[in-house]
Amino acid sequence: MIEQTSKKKMLLFAGSSNPKLAEKVASELGTSLALVDKKQFASGEIYIRLEESARGADCFVMQSHSADVNFTIMEQLLLVDALKRASAKRITAVLPFYPYSRQDKKALPREPISARLIGDLFITAGADRLVSIDLHTQQIQGFIDEPFDHLTALPLFVNHFKDKFEEPVSVISPDAGGVKRATTFAKHLEAYVGFVHKKRDPKIHNVVEAFTVIGEVEGRHAILVDDIIDTGGTIAAAANILKEKGAKTVSVVATHGIFSDLSVGNLKNAPIDEIITTDTLAQNGNIKEIGNVTVLSVSSIIANALTSIFADDSVSALFMGENVL
Repeated sequence: MIEQTSKKKMLLFAGSSNPKLAEKVASELGTSLALVDKKQFASGEIYIRLEESARGADCFVMQSHSADVNFTIMEQLLLVDALKRASAKRITAVLPFYPYSRQDKKALPREPISARLIGDLFITAGADRLVSIDLHTQQIQGFIDEPFDHLTALPLFVNHFKDKFEEPVSVISPDAGGVKRATTFAKHLEAYVGFVHKKRDPKIHNVVEAFTVIGEVEGRHAILVDDIIDTGGTIAAAANILKEKGAKTVSVVATHGIFSDLSVGNLKNAPIDEIITTDTLAQNGNIKEIGNVTVLSVSSIIANALTSIFADDSVSALFMGENVL
């Protein structure tokens, strides 16, 4: 009879899109990033080679997806494939910002459901599990047949605003679809909840016309809560209406700060006192031009989740169930 006692081994790999966050997560875990040789050929093709053994290891592959999104997706897929062929025991793809998440349904005939395709690609490549933070819509979890852990940055935002205002607070969703997210946030601040009624033409991207506010905001501090800031058009329109309705201050909370070039003009000129986002995405120079952006780190949230996955413990227990929005 042969008996063998083996210890579990965790390895954390990272793509090239957000190395600062990956290094923070590794530090929180008390380890360092596993070594990977990453190159790009003159033709644009990506070369990946693991520089240490992953055989039998519990492997986590982190990559953020915003700028040059198609490159970063392919790079992470190749890392997953390399780990599968290197006999990793379990592979978890960590996508702090899930790419193509706003294309989660057909708004017009003959469109793809791109968010579903992304999940299929990672599972086909060899991922056994996916992890993401504050998905654009909860239904994305249902696209994946393998375990999909949904984390939330809510605790960071609650701590930032806890006891910040002496006057009453209203938490506002910039659209009706985000009311549940706003309600969960408001519960921790003992705040009122409202939303902005808006209309968007599905044929025109990144353009929104806001109409009115449903909820009480006059004489109150308004906190706009969203998952993504891209061009900032929705947020700017909502902030203007909140000010028109008598809000004392307007703060903005959004987990994923894309801050594309159009956001500078939209947000810099909007009546917004503070914008709070996280480092799920590497920030470009646009936030300096906007000027009032605070970036909180999700590294501890990710590290705690990866520790729970590695130990086969509950991830939802970390958030007391509030990661199901």
